[in-house]
Amino acid sequence: MANAHQAAGGKVEKISLLRVLGPAHVWALGVGIVLVGEYMGWNFAVGKGGAYAALIACWFAGLLYTCVAMIDSEVTSTVAAAGGQYTQAKHIVGPLMAFNVGLYLVFAYTMLEAANAITLGYLVSQVAALSGYTGELDQTPFIVLTILFLAWLNYRGVLATLTFNLVITAVAFIAIIVLFLSTLTGTTALNHAGLMAGDASLPYGAIGVVAAMHFGLWYYLGIEGTTQAAEEVRSPARALPFGTMAGIITLLIAATLTWYVCTGVLPWEFLGDGVNGSVAPLFDTARLSGSTFLMVFLGIGTMFSTMASANGCINDASRAWFAMGRDHYLPQWFGAVHPKFRTPFRSIIFLVPIAILFALGAPLDQVITFSILSGLLEYTFMPINVILFRRKWPLDTIKRGYVHPFHPVPAIVLLCLCAVTYFAVFLGYGTQLIAMVGFYIVVSLWFHFWRYRFVKRGDQFTMPWPRPRGY
Repeated sequence: MANAHQAAGGKVEKISLLRVLGPAHVWALGVGIVLVGEYMGWNFAVGKGGAYAALIACWFAGLLYTCVAMIDSEVTSTVAAAGGQYTQAKHIVGPLMAFNVGLYLVFAYTMLEAANAITLGYLVSQVAALSGYTGELDQTPFIVLTILFLAWLNYRGVLATLTFNLVITAVAFIAIIVLFLSTLTGTTALNHAGLMAGDASLPYGAIGVVAAMHFGLWYYLGIEGTTQAAEEVRSPARALPFGTMAGIITLLIAATLTWYVCTGVLPWEFLGDGVNGSVAPLFDTARLSGSTFLMVFLGIGTMFSTMASANGCINDASRAWFAMGRDHYLPQWFGAVHPKFRTPFRSIIFLVPIAILFALGAPLDQVITFSILSGLLEYTFMPINVILFRRKWPLDTIKRGYVHPFHPVPAIVLLCLCAVTYFAVFLGYGTQLIAMVGFYIVVSLWFHFWRYRFVKRGDQFTMPWPRPRGY
């Protein structure tokens, strides 16, 4: 949406988001949000089922997110507007589903932003300890200042924000490659053979593999955020599919290499211990390598990955919140665009204290779980969405920027993997799962009985499509 702005000569000029992004920025947004999952969080899957369970979960989660990327690339290159999956749901399914999907997006990204800030605070404390600081460093100022700085960057413009993400994400990815190559040259000793025997292989059997799927999602959680750039890319039909598919390929490589180097160096018990174990596995692996260069480089990579993820999360959460405000699903006040910087500035500012509250008041594994659950609810919607999309508007009725192959197989696979992951989450965090589902039921009732009266149905359908088949 655009703001009404009185221009010179008495003409009313509309202010909208700027179309300034290319495929590289889409890649930086998707990979930037997710790559922190290689630097922290994925290792909780080791605690759930052992090192090999974490690898199996990594690949099955990779299949899940490949389906997500394929489906998103088709639908978003056709529904090219801010809000991503929220806007898709609005056009294809209906208002109640759209409202819920919008909330899934905002909570998934805001919780992920909080997790990134927690990790960054931990890194600062570790750097202080390595520098000889003997006291207990207060991480609070670093957590708060990180969120405030990145919110300010987002406030100032999307091009600078995602160009910054492009640079620091590339550095973080190169750091993983360098650590892997160092293992091939003998700089770091690996002990994968030890994983093949005794309790280290699959300590909890098949159920451990299923349980590991919970945190296996953390390798890739957020790649679907590329859709939030739909209204700000120069060529949605080209940039969105290319950036998203290149992003999932990058993450599949990074995830596998991360598992390889970390499980080869760190004991699986230390990797999977959520209380006294590793918070930043790649950084800990580099510390044990004996190389100061690797330790510094992976420390920088870890810091850059957390900043890139938090930066992208602010971008994506604010676009979803902005789109909902623009459509009156939330107060229209949130649908404003800054007249100079052309960003959804009110949505950016509003979400800052929420992220800070969770970053300071919740443990890391709980924050990660809330983000995963919100994302999982969103992924469950996507198979329904794409099946209805193909049924209402078959391939020969509207132009698509990308057509994902093998339909409806990716949708069916995605739905099955989501069902397995729900069970995996229930095994360890059943209370949180029930609480979050209950929360979304309550807000759905609020929307249905109160907020929906403010929504103008006639203004919802902005795509120039023919009448759906069968209607």
